[in-house]
Amino acid sequence: MITGLEGKVAIVTGGARGIGLAIATVLADCGASVVVSDVNREMAEQESAKLVSKGRQSIAVSANIASAEDVKNLVATTVSHWGRVDILVNNAGITRDGLLMRMKEEDWDAVISVNLKGVFHCMKAVVPIMAKQRSGKIISISSIAGAMGNAGQANYGASKAAVIGLTKTVAREYASRGITVNAVAPGFIDTAMTAPLSADIKETLLKEIPLARLGTPEDIANTVAFLASNQADYITGQVFHVNGGMYM
Repeated sequence: MITGLEGKVAIVTGGARGIGLAIATVLADCGASVVVSDVNREMAEQESAKLVSKGRQSIAVSANIASAEDVKNLVATTVSHWGRVDILVNNAGITRDGLLMRMKEEDWDAVISVNLKGVFHCMKAVVPIMAKQRSGKIISISSIAGAMGNAGQANYGASKAAVIGLTKTVAREYASRGITVNAVAPGFIDTAMTAPLSADIKETLLKEIPLARLGTPEDIANTVAFLASNQADYITGQVFHVNGGMYM
């Protein structure tokens, strides 16, 4: 049982679908008040309303994390509503896949802007609040692609590897203020992002995964909830690889 999340306030970016929605749901089920943030306002509002209908505490805030102003508004709205920020989950991310020789500069820039600069914006916005509280949990979603690479994902892999470096640096900078900073690196998860893969590709993937299945969004969400809890108070600057053994 994950404990210590009752009364905590969590922001989950990219929280209206897939892994982000699973994270928002699990945190809310564990007692946290959850801000469902997503670039898609309608979806964020729908999913937040579903949490509220189940008796959970939630609000929706639309934000494009590549925009510093959007992120400032996201955090300001959270503080205005609940008075604090205890947990930040940097989940929002995009892909623009292509082999290096064919990759357009705008596709490189778009992925770096959201997946890396967006995490920077969010961390920078919440750190002063958490430092004043002398407590906080920051969990960023990296990827197996950031650890072992993946053909056709030079931009995505680079952004997710950089998130790991950013995580370790911020963990060192703010440990003295009671802020822990960790990353979770999912393997291949059964979401809308992997749904278009052909049966042959999925079969090949499964042969490379010792546990012989794709992960579920809840596999990632449960790891995030643990890191957000007081049971993980002595863990910082770490990367948790949740991939069924595909990368060891």
